[in-house]
Amino acid sequence: MYVGTQYFGTSKSEMEFLVRHGVTHFDASVDGLDAETLTRHREKAAAHGVELEMVHIPEFDNIALARDPERDRDIDTVCGYIENASKAGLRGLNYNFCVLRAVDAGGIVQRTPRIPGRGGSTYSSFVLEEYDNEKRYEAGDVSREESFDRAAYFLERILPVADENNIQMACHLNDPPVPILNGVEKWNWPVFEGLKRFIDLIDSPNHGFNFCCGVAAEGLENPREELPEIVKYFAEKKRIFNVHFRNIRGGLHNFHETWPDEGDVNMYQIAKILYDAGYPYMLMPDHAPHHPDDIPHEGGSSRMRQGWAFQFGYIIALIQALENGNHSEPSGNGAA
Repeated sequence: MYVGTQYFGTSKSEMEFLVRHGVTHFDASVDGLDAETLTRHREKAAAHGVELEMVHIPEFDNIALARDPERDRDIDTVCGYIENASKAGLRGLNYNFCVLRAVDAGGIVQRTPRIPGRGGSTYSSFVLEEYDNEKRYEAGDVSREESFDRAAYFLERILPVADENNIQMACHLNDPPVPILNGVEKWNWPVFEGLKRFIDLIDSPNHGFNFCCGVAAEGLENPREELPEIVKYFAEKKRIFNVHFRNIRGGLHNFHETWPDEGDVNMYQIAKILYDAGYPYMLMPDHAPHHPDDIPHEGGSSRMRQGWAFQFGYIIALIQALENGNHSEPSGNGAA
């Protein structure tokens, strides 16, 4: 396994930023999902010694809301993305299947106000009792059963195409995983049960997760104790295709996203589980704390430069410790 990243384009400044921080694999931000555009971005990155492995594909309201006949048209579009990714030589595609988030073009932000963090940074947070859970959106009230039915309809149509083209389809977990938000029951709560059921919807080696450690932890009563078993289960089943390697404090209904070394989860333990299971892909930063001094750069997500630079080094150090045989458990709350 190795460090990776997301939300970077393939400009010279972005590529140099990644390379000087030891990052040589990524999920790129691209300006099109046709085969020619994907190939162009892959070749631009390769010229700097960086491998473009995956890209994110957009969410489609019609699919998540089960609008017919538009749903089938948009599923055909996703199948086209899969074929294009194969032609361009990518390993896989990251996607979301989230009934509520998809209904608003800007994405529904299921968070409460940011809170202060160390060194003038701020952390994303969620406190259920402070959240407007009475509001309803276009999705209306949707049961967990209906969410799974819609997911199955989607997966049954795209996975045969993914298998034919040898493209991994990595689903991100719904964020946050709580029993019900704004009338929609989350398919990934309870976390372990929901993820197992999602994987069991269709039998395909290309059906797996863009596994976000932070999101999974957000839906657990005791993330430090519960998360390792979940990671181990899916890693050993080879159903994790990408990892968002981030930490939180708190858990179900009340959490905030921290720097990786100060959260409740022992991130060394999580890395060791993945390593021991033979997980062969990227560990990447996600939802880094923000700071007003973050420097814009051409393309990508400029606000995360400081936070992600720290996380790159943290991930690389953990991997080196594992590769060097340093398997002793650290003291403290998760620092390596």
